Formats: sequence, C-alpha cells, structure tokens
Amino acid sequence: MSQLTDMDRTRLRWRARRGLLENDLMLTKYLDNYESALTDVDVSALTQLFELGDNELLDLLLARIEPTGALDRPAVRAVLTNIRAC
Repeated sequence: MSQLTDMDRTRLRWRARRGLLENDLMLTKYLDNYESALTDVDVSALTQLFELGDNELLDLLLARIEPTGALDRPAVRAVLTNIRAC
C-alpha cells in the first residue's frame, strides 16, 4: 500500500470528473469511501478506467459489460467491484 499525496488525491478527483453525471456520482462515491486505502495497483486500474470514453465507462460501472482485453485483469475487476458496491 502506498500513501497518496494531496496532489495525487487532487489528480484522481480531477480525472474522476466525467461528462456523464452518473459516472461522476459513482466515481466520487468510490473515492470518498476508498481513497485513503488505495494502493498503487488500484490507482493504476483507475487510471485505465479513466482512459475510457464516458459511455463505455458507464457500461462497465453498471455491469452492462465486463472488462475485456487490457482491462481484463484482477486489479481492474476489483476496482469495478468496489465501485459497483458503493
């Protein structure tokens, strides 16, 4: 586990701001609940998710689709599970 600096937290929160309100709400709630416990692996997984377009991200967050390709890895699935549970 690593400690996020204030700058790291600010960057994550900024990246979590999305064009779709639904994504914003889900990601913000996740960060509110898990931010202090995020590991480097979690941050890497979140970063991968933040690279997606809003509609694809929403489909993943709502479990309409499951991760495939480079996203199909345990860390991404764990983050998605936690986001979905919020």
